Amino acid sequence: MRNEPEDLAVGDYELEERQALRRVAGLSTELEDITEVEYRQLRLERVVLVGVWTGGTIVDAENSLQELKLLAETAGSDVLEGLIQRRDRPDPATYIGSGKAVELRDIVAASGADTVICDGELTPGQLRQLEEIVKVKVIDRTALILDIFAQHAKSREGKAQVELAQLQYLLPRLRGWGGNLSRQVGGRAAGGVGIGGRGPGETKIELDRRRIRERMAKLRRQIKEMSTARETKRSRRSSRQVPAVAIAGYTNAGKSSLLNRLTGAGVLVEDALFATLDPTVRKARTPEGRLFTLADTVGFVRHLPHQLVEAFRSTLEEVAEADLILHVVDGSHPDPESQLAAVREVLSEIDGALDVPEVVVVNKADAADPVVLARLTMKERHSVVVSARTGSGMRDLMALIERELPRLDHEVRVLVPYERGDLVARAHEEGEVLSLEHTGEGTILHARVLGDLYAELDRVAKPVETV
Repeated sequence: MRNEPEDLAVGDYELEERQALRRVAGLSTELEDITEVEYRQLRLERVVLVGVWTGGTIVDAENSLQELKLLAETAGSDVLEGLIQRRDRPDPATYIGSGKAVELRDIVAASGADTVICDGELTPGQLRQLEEIVKVKVIDRTALILDIFAQHAKSREGKAQVELAQLQYLLPRLRGWGGNLSRQVGGRAAGGVGIGGRGPGETKIELDRRRIRERMAKLRRQIKEMSTARETKRSRRSSRQVPAVAIAGYTNAGKSSLLNRLTGAGVLVEDALFATLDPTVRKARTPEGRLFTLADTVGFVRHLPHQLVEAFRSTLEEVAEADLILHVVDGSHPDPESQLAAVREVLSEIDGALDVPEVVVVNKADAADPVVLARLTMKERHSVVVSARTGSGMRDLMALIERELPRLDHEVRVLVPYERGDLVARAHEEGEVLSLEHTGEGTILHARVLGDLYAELDRVAKPVETV
């Protein structure tokens, strides 16, 4: 039995485990019949990236392909080439056009690639026709992100959410093996129905679709049951009026690092996209000692698959139920404004999320260009510049959180009986205690509290002036 270092946090163990097993290039067992791709495990080894530039500047197109490269490397692949084609819109048949598809086939053959990744969501027809031309596996951006989510999901709820999203994506993209009728079953093979049940029967692809729908229905029931526990915990915090702060932002912007810096949560931190998927909720206190919860949520990305937004809806509701959103953006990124826009686009799909007050936290200040930081703070007036790695700016952030949390509207000075010490404890946890004085009859509490605790103190305690 090996000796583990005693100071490793939970995230350190996860990072060590993740790095212990890596894919090995060149050991694939590809099927010769390319039409069978939907029935084998998705493998990413040596890939060529392809993007269609339909609008914006060439810098925007290159940044998008650069992000696709980071996604592919996070999935464990070796990127060999990156190609961009200028078109008014993607070709409806092959995404890049038949002539460019032939050129792509030659590039794939020359480089020895076994996978092509397209920077967009392709229709089933585009995937099939492009594969028939280039003769290797073709996947799109959505399938790539789903593959990364499948690798990184740890909790039971996270795995169920990812599987549901994958099945939603796969269902319209199933296809048979060249219409092979031997894949049809009828008569007794169809369930032993005998006379009246013979005939073509249910084809294999129809059987697969039915099984996928049944599995999706089961997963939705499981996610609903698991979300009940999350809602119970959330309602318990709400009933005690503990303010909630949610950390949202682009993937790899430093959300988990910020959570660790503010609370010492010890969650996994890795320089990779979508390193953490499962939400983490931790307690924290403002400089004045007021308790609040801090929740780390799943990272967003441009063109985040709609299936993931639907599947992770119960998790993303942590944002909509919060009292304040810390919108973390990577200040060292070439185009941080596009990250802000992408996150807000996803938040707009969550009911009530855009109504929650937002503070933009510009992270990685130690690696960012001062000109970019100045530009961001000029555009985002309600912002603060920090570095989760070095700790700079954390005092300003905590002071800003203190100002933005719901106000403690009720100031009380009451005599609390000793047998109700729980109310004094709640005042410490949920409010701001200004002074305490222990007397023979009880504790004189001078504090600022929220309405729920104020009503309880008004019922149980005595105003000091009447003593």
